[in-house]
Amino acid sequence: MASEMNRRSFVKGSLLSSAGLALALDGAAPDAPAASAAAGLSKGRIGKLEVSRVLLGGNLLTHFTHSRDLRYVYNLAAHYNTDEKIMETLAVAEAHGINTVSMHNPPHPMSVLRRYRKERGGKIQWIICPTAPVEPGLAKYRQQVEELLRDGCEAIYLWGVHGDSLVAQGKMDLVAQAVELPKTLGVPSGVGGHALEVVQACERHGVNADFYIKTFHHHSYPTGPKPEELTAAYNEFPGYWCKDPQATAAFMKTVKKPWIAFKTMAAGAIPPKTAFRHAFSSGADFVLAGMFDFEIAEDVKLAMETLALNKDRERPWMA
Repeated sequence: MASEMNRRSFVKGSLLSSAGLALALDGAAPDAPAASAAAGLSKGRIGKLEVSRVLLGGNLLTHFTHSRDLRYVYNLAAHYNTDEKIMETLAVAEAHGINTVSMHNPPHPMSVLRRYRKERGGKIQWIICPTAPVEPGLAKYRQQVEELLRDGCEAIYLWGVHGDSLVAQGKMDLVAQAVELPKTLGVPSGVGGHALEVVQACERHGVNADFYIKTFHHHSYPTGPKPEELTAAYNEFPGYWCKDPQATAAFMKTVKKPWIAFKTMAAGAIPPKTAFRHAFSSGADFVLAGMFDFEIAEDVKLAMETLALNKDRERPWMA
């Protein structure tokens, strides 16, 4: 009976919350918790862009859940996060003070972002990584960058998969060119990577990135990697995306550019409270968090509480 009552209470609360959000979007007075969060979630700057300390991650929106061997979770996410639900999620994020979404650029999810702006009047900013190959001449990469900018994308970064590969091959000239291209077109440009060597090489070679987006999470979770399993920058089996969090935190203290930490929850294996505390206290300027719509309010609340306790940290705020 208790579990049934809890279930009913959850459903009732969810429906009331959704109704309150709908009224807010229609121009009526927003519900108090959302208004409070929107006012309270702090922001930093990347170039001229003002970005909320928590960004909405795109993997759940693109249905790429990093769910290891739980293959059904991919289909579950796809069935839950329909186009309409994605637009609802973006609206909930905005209502709670998250003003930026970051993801890669598969065609259909990008079409939903465009629809959200055009049909719903959405204002959430985009920080997107093109997935086109980064090759000499940058022809295909330039095409995607220009398409994104025509759609109103506010910032671009080199996809972490590309960053890892190009740095491993010593192709720093292509990294630098890929970073410079969006800057010449008037938007901030960053570098993504799973491997710490990506940030280290960019700093060593003077790549003119405006920001870094680097994986960061601890390994103290039940399915976390054992030392002998840390064989690459990241691995789906076992699931880890930051090979050496201690070295990452130590090196980022020397970096004078904004740092967006992603995969902070190790694809859902680490509770957000622990993940946010670890990221912000270790020097991250922003956290990129994949969230379903029903998780946003609580996650923003946890982030605000964490930020309030991080006034004196070893790495100064770089944004």
